Amino acid sequence: MDRMYIAGCGGMLGQAFYEEFSQRAELRCTDIDVNEEWLDYLDFREFERYRADVRAAAPECLVHLGALTDLEYCELHPDETYATNTMAVENAVYIANELGIPLVYVGTAGIFDGRQEVYDDWDRPNPLGVYARAKWAGEEFVKHNAQTYLVCRAGWMMGGGPRKDKKFVQKIMAQLRGGASELAVVDDKLGTPTYTRDFARNVRLLLERRWWGLYNMVCQGLTGRLEVAQAIVDESGLGGRVTIHPVGSDYFADSYFAPRPDCERLINRKLALRGLDAMRPWREALADYLRTDYEGYLLP
Repeated sequence: MDRMYIAGCGGMLGQAFYEEFSQRAELRCTDIDVNEEWLDYLDFREFERYRADVRAAAPECLVHLGALTDLEYCELHPDETYATNTMAVENAVYIANELGIPLVYVGTAGIFDGRQEVYDDWDRPNPLGVYARAKWAGEEFVKHNAQTYLVCRAGWMMGGGPRKDKKFVQKIMAQLRGGASELAVVDDKLGTPTYTRDFARNVRLLLERRWWGLYNMVCQGLTGRLEVAQAIVDESGLGGRVTIHPVGSDYFADSYFAPRPDCERLINRKLALRGLDAMRPWREALADYLRTDYEGYLLP
C-alpha cells in the first residue's frame, strides 16, 4: 500500500508502526498528543474532523491505533472510555467503508475472563471491566460492520522505550533505575508479552498478502508477570543483586483496583495455520527491546 492513515499514532505502538511503514508508504499520522515531528493533531472522537482529515489524505488503508489503556482510569471514567475505545472505532468503520478501504484495528487479550489456560482466535471473550468491555465492543463493531478489516489482538505490550512505554517493562525498569534492590511482583497474573516492533511487522505481512479477518498476535511462549520481571532483571545484568518477592494481586489492590483476568494468554493459532506467525519468543523479543531502547538507562 502506497498511502496509509494512522490514527492514534503517538504512543508506543504508533512509534513501531511509523518505523515499520514510513519507508514503505506515504503516511499521515495523527494523535491528540503531538510528541513527534511526524505527527499532526487530531482527536478521532470528533467524527467530522476525523472523516475530513482521512478523506483529504486519500489513503489506501486506515489504521486505528489509539485507545485509553489505563484500566483504573477507564473504570473511573466510563463515558470517556466508551467514547474513545468504542465509539471512535465506530467512526473509523464508517470512514473506511465510505472510502472503500480496509480498516486495521488493534484488539486486546484483556477481553477474556481468565478461566482458560490459553485463548485462541476462536475462543469467546467475556470482558470483566470497563476497559475490556469497551475494547470488546469496538472489536465486535469492526467485525460486524467493516467491509474489509484486519483485527489483531495484542497481549502485554512492550515497546517505545522510557519515553513512551507506560506498561510493565518500564515500571520495572524505572524501579531498577531508582536503585531498588527488592521488587514486589504478582505471581497470579498470566499472559503473553507483545513486542510492538514484531507486532507492526506481522501486521505488514498480513496487509501485503491481504489476509483479512481476526488474528491473535502475541510473542511466542506462555509466561506470567513474575517470570517476565525476573527476565528483565537478568537481561539488565542485575541477577543476584535484585531480589524479587512474589505477592498476590491483593498486595496492589489499592493502586490496581480494576478487574483483570488471572490469565490472558493468547496463542497465534490462526497466524500459524496461515504460515505467517512472525512473532518471536517473548524472551528473545524482550532482550532485543532492552538492548535497543534501554542502553545506558541504568547507568548512574
